[in-house]
Amino acid sequence: MEFNPGIDIRPATNPMGFAYGSDVFGPQAELRRLDDIRGSLMNPRCEGPDVVYAIAMDVGKHHHRQLLHGMHLLYGVVTYAAGRLGREPVRSQGHIHKVSSRCGRSTPEVYEIWSGKAVIYLQEYAEDRPGRCFAVEAHPGDVVIVPPDWVHATVSACPDEPLTFGAWCDRDYGFVYDGVRRHNGIAWFPVYNGQNELEWIANPRYQPSELICKKPGDYTALGICKGLSIYRTFEASPETFRYVPDPQTKEQVWQTFEP
Repeated sequence: MEFNPGIDIRPATNPMGFAYGSDVFGPQAELRRLDDIRGSLMNPRCEGPDVVYAIAMDVGKHHHRQLLHGMHLLYGVVTYAAGRLGREPVRSQGHIHKVSSRCGRSTPEVYEIWSGKAVIYLQEYAEDRPGRCFAVEAHPGDVVIVPPDWVHATVSACPDEPLTFGAWCDRDYGFVYDGVRRHNGIAWFPVYNGQNELEWIANPRYQPSELICKKPGDYTALGICKGLSIYRTFEASPETFRYVPDPQTKEQVWQTFEP
């Protein structure tokens, strides 16, 4: 991989999944197929790779297992197939994190790109008025943080290579798709133009909105140190990511948040 995440997890493509080092625990990857996500695509009848992505939730180093459970933290890894979904890039459907039974609210997520090129798409609401919409371009080593309650989707922005990333989540994670599916997708559809570059087309099922395309923000207020992987940050100071299962500890940050 292009970036060392500080944990021995290696993505595999045939079949899609992950190989774990001797000091790492993790489950067999779950596969998401094209038929699973067609309803959220601009062209539900498009052609593309059968397996769109593989996801393994709850991975980590063996000696951190008890600590992770005690903090209600969970680390997950995802790898996306190379290719396209018709004119669209390989991507997730778009969802909001469910309300956690532990803290009583939706929880944030801390993304870190390992290889490939990503765009993390975010919109404030899953209602007719989507609110602020962002497309955050991220490369290996970049971190993007999704705040509580926001719709988000991960886009693989280079069709010629797979995308792999890791993320810190709440252990009581879950995905709410209702609002996105009610609008047949996110508020802005990413598509490839004739030059193999991403462009964005507004989803007419939402009220008009503006899309802001940008680089990742400054997350020092959320403990992110550029150049240090998020797993190594956890190893050095586990309390750094306390706000993932307990988002109320950073309430002031979320109130004025821009990814």
